[in-house]
Amino acid sequence: MLYFVLRRLVAGVVLVFVISAISFLLLSLAHQDVGRVLLGPNASQALVDAKDRSLGLQEPIVVQYGHWLAAALRGDLGTSWFTGENVLAAISDRMPVTISLLLSVTVVTAIASFVLGVWAAVRRGAVDRVIQVLGVVGYALPNFLVTLFFVIVFAVQLRWFPAVGYVSLTTSPAEWLASVTLPVISLSIGAVAGMSQQVRSAVIDEMHKDYVRTLTTRGVSPASVLLRHVLRNAAGPGLAMLGLQFVGLLGGAVLIEQIFALPGIGSMTVTYTTEGDIPIIMGLVLFTVIGVVIVNLVLDILVGALNPKARVA
Repeated sequence: MLYFVLRRLVAGVVLVFVISAISFLLLSLAHQDVGRVLLGPNASQALVDAKDRSLGLQEPIVVQYGHWLAAALRGDLGTSWFTGENVLAAISDRMPVTISLLLSVTVVTAIASFVLGVWAAVRRGAVDRVIQVLGVVGYALPNFLVTLFFVIVFAVQLRWFPAVGYVSLTTSPAEWLASVTLPVISLSIGAVAGMSQQVRSAVIDEMHKDYVRTLTTRGVSPASVLLRHVLRNAAGPGLAMLGLQFVGLLGGAVLIEQIFALPGIGSMTVTYTTEGDIPIIMGLVLFTVIGVVIVNLVLDILVGALNPKARVA
């Protein structure tokens, strides 16, 4: 198991390095006249060149990336080109909002998907067909339309939840729950629709295997077979799908945070990407990739604990 975890850690480190290098290259090529943008169109060329030199932008891109990487390894992500704020501090202020949103969505998605997927697999017939139809509809519906519907109905008309804004969990648990309920439901619908079908297929596949028939003929109760054996073996594909869904949720969080005016890194990404603030964007890329690596590492460990064959593979 230790070797299994170490392999995943090494793969994660390589992924962080590769993604950060590619991102830095693409951002540098896309924003080559930074000094002019910062100083304005009326600034003299001498001032623009001096600004570029102060930012290290006249050095080769490989050298620039090397400086950034060395500083990042020391925990220094630089300062924003446009606001002058510390990148690490700016991201740290907004990170709890996005983390609380994504963790809530992940928990809701995991629970709802396994419940619906197992229910559909066990209750073949009308229940299975209804869950499949709802899954297809939920997966096909545009996320922004679902979000706008929830805002108009439950926030504007019924006033059950706030339409915009965020309250931290430490300030008021009740107000925090109210502020994240609609965003969490909006993000979870598509994820649950896709993952529940994956869980259903995995459970049905396991229930048709020989060991299930053997346990049943030996007098083991169907509930015990399902809970102790089938779900254990079927959890692997579901957890793998959850890891893929988490990556998609990061993209969905950008839209959701914009609609609900949540001060997270999703809305921050939109603001600073349009400005071309490379230090901030690279900090966001780094945190995002590390988050994806950590989540997938945890899911890989869970899959390996449930299924020893996965550790060998």
